[in-house]
Amino acid sequence: MSDTNTVAVDLHVKRYSDFDLLRLARAASQDYDGLVTSFLVGVHIHACSAVGVIFSHISPGPYQRFADGRLIRTSDIQSVTKEGRFWVINTVNSMYVIATFRRDVGRRSLRDFIRVAGDRYFPTPRHLQ
Repeated sequence: MSDTNTVAVDLHVKRYSDFDLLRLARAASQDYDGLVTSFLVGVHIHACSAVGVIFSHISPGPYQRFADGRLIRTSDIQSVTKEGRFWVINTVNSMYVIATFRRDVGRRSLRDFIRVAGDRYFPTPRHLQ
């Protein structure tokens, strides 16, 4: 890893707390098993997927659909693991690192998801998509 670690953050959607930005920088400087698709802040689990604000996506797309500061709902979660100090969510084609959780409901929603899902994969019911 290089001596200088930088994270470029475009703050055009809302103002983020110093805590969010610090955790985002720490998450980006950690090594992970596999290629990280993006980092998420303000995350909670809803209907077998993660909802949060995206940063440093590897492919923001031609219309900046996945640009920094955009809200995202991931595809169905395949697995959840903890690597170092951060939770990692794997979906069918992506790997997301959770930098921060949504206040009051984020961590609880992850604990509930892990308790219910365990090691099994549950696709989102069609009426919730």
